[in-house]
Amino acid sequence: MAAGSSCTIVEYFGGDDGYRCGYCKNEKGNFSHGMWSHAMTVQDYQDLIDRGWRRSGKYVYKPIMNKTCCPQYTIRCHALNFQPSKTHKKILKKMSKFLSKGEMPTEQGDGEPMDSLCEEGGLHGPVKVCHSEVASPVVTAILTEEGDTTPAEFETARKDPVSIPDGRGPETTPKPGVGADPGRPLCRKAKELRKARRLQKEQKRQVGGGVPASATSNPATPVQLTQPKALEEFINESLPDSPLHRLEVRLVPVNDDDPQFMATYEQSAALYARYQMAVHGDTPSECNESQFHFSSLYLCLYYSAGYGSFHQQYWLDGRIVAVGVVDILPTCVSSVYLYYHPDFASLSLGSYSALREVAFTRQLQKQSPKLCFYYLGFYIHSCNKMRYKGQYQPSDLLCPETYVFVPIECCIPSLEQTHYARFNQDPDAGDTHVLKDLGRALVLYRRTVMPYAAYARKRKCSNDEMEVAQYAGLVGQVCAERILLYRA
Repeated sequence: MAAGSSCTIVEYFGGDDGYRCGYCKNEKGNFSHGMWSHAMTVQDYQDLIDRGWRRSGKYVYKPIMNKTCCPQYTIRCHALNFQPSKTHKKILKKMSKFLSKGEMPTEQGDGEPMDSLCEEGGLHGPVKVCHSEVASPVVTAILTEEGDTTPAEFETARKDPVSIPDGRGPETTPKPGVGADPGRPLCRKAKELRKARRLQKEQKRQVGGGVPASATSNPATPVQLTQPKALEEFINESLPDSPLHRLEVRLVPVNDDDPQFMATYEQSAALYARYQMAVHGDTPSECNESQFHFSSLYLCLYYSAGYGSFHQQYWLDGRIVAVGVVDILPTCVSSVYLYYHPDFASLSLGSYSALREVAFTRQLQKQSPKLCFYYLGFYIHSCNKMRYKGQYQPSDLLCPETYVFVPIECCIPSLEQTHYARFNQDPDAGDTHVLKDLGRALVLYRRTVMPYAAYARKRKCSNDEMEVAQYAGLVGQVCAERILLYRA
């Protein structure tokens, strides 16, 4: 390990006991491995979520996929190729009507639980909050690969224009409830269709009357299919120039040393408490400022060179009405949590914030080319209310055995047959980062970093080899040789 480099330090808890599932309500059917993160670099967390891990605050957990009642598959959206569905467009129009005219929808929001991570195995599971302090080596910025630039500290203001490539995503077999069918011709406006019909009639009339089309003063030109509108255009159209209500989105690093974060801390904590009590039925003691500090919203990752944990604050007429918690990682923006003022639930803020985060990912990609994915957390096919995440197309699911991403349309047939499925169809494929040498795994013992082989020699009577081997197998050889496993 290079001197002065930042590092990840974790305590592993195993995962033998079952607990209540937030989806099917099975009292003992939810199983996951867990570890407490005393410190976490963005690169290590990127590698962990690409192996099926997910964080809730400083607690990082991995569902035991072939054992848990509702398997949770990591899902990512190809942000650059994303096209909003008809449902997404309706949500943006709904926001536009509210901002321009003050029209509040009477029906409840879509209920898309972008905001229900607390039921995804984190806060309602066996979370072990560690208040012990672990001394860490010197922390510095994470290294970036040559040729890459890092995301700047963005303040995503209203109507901030963003350009994207014109390429469209790959064609897929249409599935029920996953948006527009990419195999069909693009939808065209009625005005364009009328114009095309007029041109066709004119051409037929000219041919029937013996007048060559080239002889007319206004020759007919081929009708060009227009490119579909980009997501940013729909978002900008939802933000009127002279609105009744003004909406602004601000990006704030989750950092006690950041003045903007601290200036809005109390307002944000109060909004969190109001949301938790109204939406999730928490008691005041379960969502007070102390709980807010240790919840899934608070600092987990090292803030470095534009990467780290952030709050996207949605300001309406000068007050915060929603906060989206996101992690900006080397290859993705990962959605963590959303909480909002219950009075605005009918605006479908879960979906609206997700669309803004997809657009934000595309904005970041212009500065950091490898950052091109939007991670929506877990896709749970066995839970109908969680299938909506598959509507953010094109998207992939993570194979739970080989840890490669597979297009979701290739995974759905298997999930229709069984809750747990291997998506990689190559029977010979395996985990490329499978644990091969436990002795090379790093541990932190008595403030000293050492390979597990050296630790085992020092602790001859230690009986933790099985536990360490389980941990190292779950994080993989690469992470095991980089992450420090705390040993008491």
